[in-house]
Amino acid sequence: MTASTSPSATAPDPREAPRAFLEHLYRVAVDRALPLSTLGAHLPKPPKGRTVVLGAGKAGGSMVQALEALWPADAPLSGLVVTRYDHIPPRPAGVPQRIEIVEAAHPVPDAAGQQAAERILALTQGLTADDLVLCLISGGGSSLLVLPAEGLTLADKQRINKQLLDSGAHIGEMNCVRKHLSRIKGGRLAAACAPARVVTLTISDVPGDDPAVIASGPTVPDATTCADALAILDRYGIEVPAPVRAQLESGALETPKPDDAVFAGHSTHLIATPQQSLEAAAAAARAAGIGVHVLSDEMEGESREVGKVHAALARAVALRGEPFARPCVILSGGETTVTIRPRQPGQAKGRGGRAGEFCLGLAGALMGQPQVWALAADTDGIDGVEDNAGAFVTPDTLARATTQGKKLSDHLDRNDAYGYFDAIGDLFVTGPTNTNVNDFRAILVL
Repeated sequence: MTASTSPSATAPDPREAPRAFLEHLYRVAVDRALPLSTLGAHLPKPPKGRTVVLGAGKAGGSMVQALEALWPADAPLSGLVVTRYDHIPPRPAGVPQRIEIVEAAHPVPDAAGQQAAERILALTQGLTADDLVLCLISGGGSSLLVLPAEGLTLADKQRINKQLLDSGAHIGEMNCVRKHLSRIKGGRLAAACAPARVVTLTISDVPGDDPAVIASGPTVPDATTCADALAILDRYGIEVPAPVRAQLESGALETPKPDDAVFAGHSTHLIATPQQSLEAAAAAARAAGIGVHVLSDEMEGESREVGKVHAALARAVALRGEPFARPCVILSGGETTVTIRPRQPGQAKGRGGRAGEFCLGLAGALMGQPQVWALAADTDGIDGVEDNAGAFVTPDTLARATTQGKKLSDHLDRNDAYGYFDAIGDLFVTGPTNTNVNDFRAILVL
């Protein structure tokens, strides 16, 4: 609910303050995805009956407050939305609370998330065709909206979720499994709302902006199958209780499909996407007189390896002026993954997330290349489960780390990007941003 940073706002001089310039681009990207500036254009008219608001995600608090500010004051509005702990922004002056917001754990679910999911499902009881359900969905909803399938306990879901996160599985694979092991995801929430009309307002945090993947698509059809979920579990060696496996094999845990009549009359609106945020950052860079190249908003792969590829491109630009002329900014988004390496006996546990591990790979492959600065950060302000959004890489990153006794390969071996960049003061800390359009990466080549 903060004021937007206009692309035309004065940016720090990239040549004099490259880190501040990169941070400015990040802030512009995040502000483009804040719900207050995007949600109003997608709101339906109040219905004849009730309007019930349900939802989940890391942007849930700011989405609720934006809706409360924009919905007609004389139109009934009630409901429940769950967000991550410490992700409810300060209430704007003059905006009365009409929707309850509760908090739960992310990325590994907890009992509070299960209780919230049970309450949300209960609120669908008694809805009529005259009623409207507004579903506010954003990234993180898969963990926050946890309601295990029959035969699964919360402890089972926590273990499976943790193993998926550590496996290196991409977000589509993880959410396929989550949908088939849930009583609320994969379109089941929409089915429970019948016969009410459902309008889903969503902020995309996934490559391709598929609403069926965002927060495991609780209100949209699911084209994946039980067989798909089983194949993913087997691929990564993740076990489920025998009765649950039998249900997957028989198709008993199948989700509502695209041709299901339960979705008739429903609509889904993307109110913010990674590409829109990258384009906003690009406009800000151009306003500062810097050329811009947006690689993609759909990049996936192992974080450290994606970092190495970005480094190769940046070095080519810095050394040869190819394929882009200097000065320029190279932007990309998407959702990379981190495969957790086994710890050696006596080895300290590493800390960090996707953005930090990208920066480790980038810094190592840049090899101290002059005139190249970078920032990689998660747009929700939290890299993994740490207190930083990401990290900076500078021409002297490796040299400064060496003086602190830090060896980059050691930190890569134990997935400890946080420890590496913390030691040299290059963590990027924002706190929760109250939105989430996934990874933001900006490389400045002067």
